[in-house]
Amino acid sequence: MKASLVIMAAGLGSRYGGSKQVDGIGPNGEILMEYSIYDALRAGFGKVVFIIKPEMEELVRRLCGDYLERRTAGDGSPVEVAYAFQDFSSLPSFYTVPPERTKPFGTVHALLCAADVVREPCCVINADDYYGIDAYRTMYEELTRLPAAGRAAMVGYLLKNTASLHGTVSRGICAVEGGELRSVKETKRIQLYPDGTLRDLAADRPLDPESPVSMNYWGFMPSIFPVLESYFARFLRGEGGRDPKSECLLPIMVDDLLRAGELEVSVLRSADKWFGMTYREDRESVSEELRKLHQAGAYPENLRE
Repeated sequence: MKASLVIMAAGLGSRYGGSKQVDGIGPNGEILMEYSIYDALRAGFGKVVFIIKPEMEELVRRLCGDYLERRTAGDGSPVEVAYAFQDFSSLPSFYTVPPERTKPFGTVHALLCAADVVREPCCVINADDYYGIDAYRTMYEELTRLPAAGRAAMVGYLLKNTASLHGTVSRGICAVEGGELRSVKETKRIQLYPDGTLRDLAADRPLDPESPVSMNYWGFMPSIFPVLESYFARFLRGEGGRDPKSECLLPIMVDDLLRAGELEVSVLRSADKWFGMTYREDRESVSEELRKLHQAGAYPENLRE
């Protein structure tokens, strides 16, 4: 089955203090999304789509895209590489961007920007997260079973493994029943403390460390794109379109579709641990985790060979 890995890499990385998507962090200077690509290709994916800012194209081609075009997928075919650009030029004609707006419109808009290049089942991820080898195997198998429309999938992770001691994070906290996603509550300002407790600072309440959360690891069929288009248009016509700082986010969209009975989502489990770089202080621990994985034989000495 042909399936694509769609990497959302257009974010500014403001809390991290730089473009964390292209920060060389592996033992040989690998960037974090190279591990996702490597894991996806060996799981069966044969296409990689980068969603980036236009000014990042040359850099991403040099870091990943050019050598990927010389690689072969698991079935022996050449790896297909495509680029999609998230900027204001892709917005619908009815909408005028507020002059004070500078940031992108979020992950719904990001994925929608890839509509012209994604025509197969896809796994959608963040560029700055490490999801684990098992997650890609699990998602690829699930994509082979999904019907053409009406269903999606996500890999869930435990909240306690996705927070940072170096500052607050936002997570989509999930309610799951019988392996099915029932709701996603976008929760901002989650703080992890040294004793392992977690707190929602916005609502001033404790959080269950074992809660499953969405880390933007989604499996969709191509039929999701008309849904994205309609949803994003409603967002722009409403309050979101008038707020210069608002974002249209995939977890919130999925929750809205669940409540409307327009989508069902299976929640998959991965045996691997998630880690990522929200803050620059996270860099050292992530680099050490990657070094251990190379030492254990999970990855070859050089991912690019």
